[in-house]
Amino acid sequence: MNSPQYLETAYGAKIAYHKHEGKGPGVVFLGGFMSDMEGSKALALEAYCKRVGRAFVRFDYQGHGQSSGKFAEGTIGIWARDAMTVLDTLTEGPQILVGSSMGGWISMLVSKARPGRVKGFVGIAAAPDFTVRMWNEDFGDAEREEILAKGAFMRPCDYGDEPYTITKALIEDGWDNRVIAGPLKMDMPVRLIQGTEDADVPWQTAQMIADKLTSDDVEIILVPGGDHRLSTDQDLKRLIRIVDGLAAEI
Repeated sequence: MNSPQYLETAYGAKIAYHKHEGKGPGVVFLGGFMSDMEGSKALALEAYCKRVGRAFVRFDYQGHGQSSGKFAEGTIGIWARDAMTVLDTLTEGPQILVGSSMGGWISMLVSKARPGRVKGFVGIAAAPDFTVRMWNEDFGDAEREEILAKGAFMRPCDYGDEPYTITKALIEDGWDNRVIAGPLKMDMPVRLIQGTEDADVPWQTAQMIADKLTSDDVEIILVPGGDHRLSTDQDLKRLIRIVDGLAAEI
């Protein structure tokens, strides 16, 4: 693993990142909840961008991977600020955001805030407003009462030994940062890749996102049998093909 560079922000966080210079439109990878920038999708995109000479950035939000901060102190709004700071500071010109799971939600917030910079979006099992669904549908009374009483709930994780820390602040901030409660203003090409056997994000979520988007260039790519990670060799080839095609349009 190569050592990252660090972006020292005005708000005191140190954001770990890897950056590759190249032609535009650039590609920025935004990872998922409790994930990091060393995953197979981020690395495959980096290798593709280096091969074709395209600018690329991958990074860790606060409390993730090699960045500063504690995961349990993070919220959607804090992580979206990290992503906007990366976009503003480390990139130039038009960018394509590739967001995996929670990174899809963060990408939507960034796209709405920086419409002049974000010219395309690829969602991989994009999970906008997932904290709202978690609170309303996944949690029972016992979990909700624990969060309200203690300020947090430790939720078992299917992708590692460490449980997810779901805080009251995360739930409340997620409500404030909802993006699909109404029209989602993203007037750009959008590609939504979604597995039909995703245990974390129901495949119908992709259609719900598409229905809210203001863009007239939206495609849903359903992957029969695909899981939440979508990280097989075939999945990575598909991702690169989609990003490459989108870059050619911009």
